[in-house]
Amino acid sequence: MIVVAITGASGVIYGIRLLEALKELNIENSLVISDAARIVIESETDYNAEDVIKLADTYYEFNDLTASINSGSFKADGLAIVPCSMKTLSSIANGYGANTITRVADVFLKERRNMVIVPRETPLRSIHLQNMLTLSQEGATILPAMPGFYSTHDTVDDQINFIVGKILDSLKIENDIYRRWE
Repeated sequence: MIVVAITGASGVIYGIRLLEALKELNIENSLVISDAARIVIESETDYNAEDVIKLADTYYEFNDLTASINSGSFKADGLAIVPCSMKTLSSIANGYGANTITRVADVFLKERRNMVIVPRETPLRSIHLQNMLTLSQEGATILPAMPGFYSTHDTVDDQINFIVGKILDSLKIENDIYRRWE
């Protein structure tokens, strides 16, 4: 079971495509969407939040600190925060579990579970880099949305699939969603 969290950073399509891929791979998932992500979903895609929620097996409200995923006893194989805003990244790096996304991330770090963070911001300030380093040192995988172009990505969808494939790889989920280097 994989927990997917979508925050209000640009690039929500990565989180949506990850949910689609998990569904195609028959991998159970849980979803949390931040309030800001709801706005970005409608701004950047042809989806609305309700469409995205339908891709999930289980949905948790953004401000539900009693959600079962916020407990160390909740069993999950991985967490992907995609995209991850700098606000969310900072909250996690500084132990500020004020909502469902930052609390579940705190639980994954303290339980030493597999967590992938896909930050979306450019350029980066020193504090952004420091927060990423802090989370990396605690065991999170930092996977910036930087598609590789060595596989001749012909479309934006190919570039999205490259990042989603790398997320799946980091979560140790077999996939062939993107062309690998040969």
